[in-house]
Amino acid sequence: MSTDVLIVDDDELIRVGLRAIIDAQPDLRVVGEAADGAEVPPLVARLRPRVVLMDVRMPAIDGIQATRLLLAASADPPRVLVVTTFENDEYVYEALRAGASGFLLKRARPAEVVTAVRAVAAGDSLLFPAAIRRLAGAYGSSGGDRLRAARLTEREAEVLRLMTTGLSNTEIAGQLVVGVETVKTHVGNVLAKLGVRDRTQAVIAAYESGFVVPTG
Repeated sequence: MSTDVLIVDDDELIRVGLRAIIDAQPDLRVVGEAADGAEVPPLVARLRPRVVLMDVRMPAIDGIQATRLLLAASADPPRVLVVTTFENDEYVYEALRAGASGFLLKRARPAEVVTAVRAVAAGDSLLFPAAIRRLAGAYGSSGGDRLRAARLTEREAEVLRLMTTGLSNTEIAGQLVVGVETVKTHVGNVLAKLGVRDRTQAVIAAYESGFVVPTG
């Protein structure tokens, strides 16, 4: 079964390039294109893609607002992968805060594009710990009591701290000397208590609540 992808970018050359990369894979399929965020909600409703490759900067409705619209319109929205020129960009951070699962640089190699699409389609966040840390340090808000209100257990807090370093469930299990299924349960509890849909939003909440300090 193919993973359906919608490409949203105001640059036609970028759309053509991404389509060629994605359609060359037997398990991926581009089902549509859009040149502006305003076109995204109706296209998603009609085509029901699993992944949306979303340009962060567009002239009318940008990728941030389009992401917010998608998440508000459906209980099971597609995964959004932000496509950007510069990783250290306030627009990227705001898109991640709005609910995007990760970001992809426009200069990424074809293999990186394919890996990223498959990862978010599978429900994994495309998390770059160092980049998230820099973005949170530059653009994140300070303070807040989101973590206190979540009432994480000591082990859940420990798991969240390891999540901010970009470790996978298997790697976290190795660090804590527990089973992978146990880690999955803790991660699920963390996401539910924070009211977020994936690891990226959990990590951002950790930084913005002061649970982890963005340094370096």
